[in-house]
Amino acid sequence: MHRPGEMREKNLDIRVPEAFGNAVIGVRQDAPMKIDARLESLHDGILVSGEARTVITGECVRCLADIRKATRVEFQELFAYSEDEAFDYTVYDDYVDLEPVVRDAVVLSLPFQPVCQEDCTGLCPECGVRLLDNPGHEHEAPVDPRWAALAGLDSLNQDSTEEKR
Repeated sequence: MHRPGEMREKNLDIRVPEAFGNAVIGVRQDAPMKIDARLESLHDGILVSGEARTVITGECVRCLADIRKATRVEFQELFAYSEDEAFDYTVYDDYVDLEPVVRDAVVLSLPFQPVCQEDCTGLCPECGVRLLDNPGHEHEAPVDPRWAALAGLDSLNQDSTEEKR
């Protein structure tokens, strides 16, 4: 600390203390996370650069299938030696707290609308069947509401033909 030019590398294997993300996708509590960080001492503070690797889980917004993907995010932040409004983070007792930096980097990298695959066709709007599992899925063509009143005439016509026999 306080010696510009000094550099240390840290490799951390942790368990995520609490879940973060949103209701659709995120990192679950107690999920494993690997953090590789490089800490460099500067005049104003400590520059932390690195990457975090973990697994994000959630569900597809189109078909509600479970999603589980490995993700890798890079981060870089300056931790100031003294509290100053120009810096978001500060070095406390010769330590830097990476949790908010890593959390922000991972949450910002999450997809806004996660899908199980790019060409996911979603669910059938009539019966809810997953269309990727049933590619030939079809229903009878809906009757035009303007002609719906005439649909009963066909059955009446058949009934009267049978009565004549």
